[in-house]
Amino acid sequence: MTLKDAMRARHSVRAYIDKPIDQKSLDALSLCIKECNAQGDLNIQLVTNEPNAFGKSFLAHYGKFSGVKNYVALVGKKCKNLEEKLGYYGEKIVLLAQTLGLNTCWVALTFKKIKNAFTINKGEKLVAVISIGYGKNQGVPSKNKPLDKVCEFNGKSPAWFLEGVSAALLAPTAINQQKFFFTEENGTVTLTAGVGPCAKIDLGIVKYHFEIAAGKENFKWKV
Repeated sequence: MTLKDAMRARHSVRAYIDKPIDQKSLDALSLCIKECNAQGDLNIQLVTNEPNAFGKSFLAHYGKFSGVKNYVALVGKKCKNLEEKLGYYGEKIVLLAQTLGLNTCWVALTFKKIKNAFTINKGEKLVAVISIGYGKNQGVPSKNKPLDKVCEFNGKSPAWFLEGVSAALLAPTAINQQKFFFTEENGTVTLTAGVGPCAKIDLGIVKYHFEIAAGKENFKWKV
């Protein structure tokens, strides 16, 4: 399964079967997390066999989570673009998990911090977690906005740009709001974030999807 295949196949899953993640997949995830931490100067951590964060609490019940024993803690040094960075690298882990036959769900609120399950050093912050494991199902597709609602394009828009935006529409966003907008001019792409919960995390997730489909060699981001 390619990353593009994973984007199309992956949907949020909140209920998991009682099956440990196989060692080969754990090794692949650990290596990916190590690379993400090095590239992004982050402290992302994989937590396994820990059922209490999504245990019998109001929040877990409210989020309709069950059987969650493994998750990725998205932690990094406090900075202006931390949420965007963790969204970007977190989605890299999510899509890898999909290629390994695992299911995932981005979680910002419906879990509780478990002492000693992962480390938050001085000056760092936990932004969100990603539940991960073997789902009871494969989730269901979300309804996406039309292309012209999330980008400015015309007959001269390059094919890579439209492919990138189409991939961005497959990205998970908070409450599936898809509050982002793309423009392109002479190979420079501007991505504008919306306003709302987790908007900056969404921005990073969407960026990663766009880059995969558009091809990083075809454009540059407007800084």
